[in-house]
Order: sequence, then C-alpha cells, then structure tokens
Amino acid sequence: MTATIATQVRTPVRVVTATARVLMGLVFTVFGLNGFLMFMPGDASGMPEGALKFSIALFETGYMNQLVSGIQLLVGVLLLVNRFVPLALTLLAPIVVGIFAFHLFLAPSGLLIAGAVAAGEIYLAWAHRDAFRPMLQSR
Repeated sequence: MTATIATQVRTPVRVVTATARVLMGLVFTVFGLNGFLMFMPGDASGMPEGALKFSIALFETGYMNQLVSGIQLLVGVLLLVNRFVPLALTLLAPIVVGIFAFHLFLAPSGLLIAGAVAAGEIYLAWAHRDAFRPMLQSR
C-alpha cells in the first residue's frame, strides 16, 4: 500500500519537473536562436539608460552576445531532449544570475519574468540535486 502512495506522490512531481524542464528548454532555445537569427525585434526606446549602455557594451565586445546565445541554444536543446540536464543547468546558472541581476538593477520592468526563469532554474536544480551532491561535498 505504501508503494502505491509513493508512486501517486511521485507522478505529479515528475509531471511538474518535466513541464518546468520543457518550458525552460523552450525559452532558452527560442532566445538562443533569436541571438543568431534576430526574428524577435527589440525596442530599445523604453529601456532605461543603464540597461541600454550595458546591452550596447555586451554587443560591442563582438563575441559576448554570440557566446551567451550559443550557450542558451545548447542548454535549451539539452533540456528539451532531456539529456545531460544537470550539465545544462550548470551552464545555465550564470546566465540566469545575469538575467536576474540585469532586471533587478537595470531594467526592473522585466523582473517578474526574470524571477520566473530563476525559479525554474532553482526548481530544476533541486529536482536534480542528487547529481550535484558530489560537487558540493568538501574533501
């Protein structure tokens, strides 16, 4: 009987985890592709001055936007195909921190979406915590 209860509890958790993984995968695949194909027009007119300066500086490096977009695309695909998910989450973590910090300090209007992305990253990292356990042990 307890095995049945455990199975019933795990099934919704698996569905939520899979849903979060696919949504994060879609978000980062689309935004990663957009970094190369520019199919979503950006409007800088309403962007705060600090956010605009930061975005221009990243673009003018000549490589940073391509690097971030490439990582986003790779991670998005890995999440969608459910392969190397802990590696994908590890690669994604600094990008998510950057997105959240950008909106927290420079463009607060996007903070809700940035918070949702950060929550998705944290939830998926927690769901895959067993994969991270050896990395977090002190020796």
